[in-house]
Amino acid sequence: MITITEIMSILPHRYPFLLIDRIVEFEEGKSAKGLKNVTINEPFFLGHFPGHPIMPGVLIIEAMAQVGGVLAFKSANVNNKVVYFMGIDRARFRKPVLPGDTLEINMTVTKCRGAIWAFKGTATVGGALVAEAELMATIMEK
Repeated sequence: MITITEIMSILPHRYPFLLIDRIVEFEEGKSAKGLKNVTINEPFFLGHFPGHPIMPGVLIIEAMAQVGGVLAFKSANVNNKVVYFMGIDRARFRKPVLPGDTLEINMTVTKCRGAIWAFKGTATVGGALVAEAELMATIMEK
């Protein structure tokens, strides 16, 4: 398991943009599973459908990118570098994510060429698919 403390040493994100709480499964160079506990205290719920709070789809994609970023960074075994999100393809949103949900994010490496990484990701809540996408990232100097 990768704790929030280690995630914070890898990703430059901080509140309110650090969207993952921990990595519960990690297979170097292959896959990672991250968790995000969605609470009503999230700042985006103030304006995203007040009275009917739903986690914005772009933030689900960002959480997926952050799990992919941790996977790439730890797999590449680098220091003093940062992972930058490069692209999104085939993003689909299937069900709303609500306060109280635990978002389970599974990222699988589909291609790695040098500093460029490609992933296929899914996000589920209680085993039900809520979002999926193909993402790309690169590792660069800070």
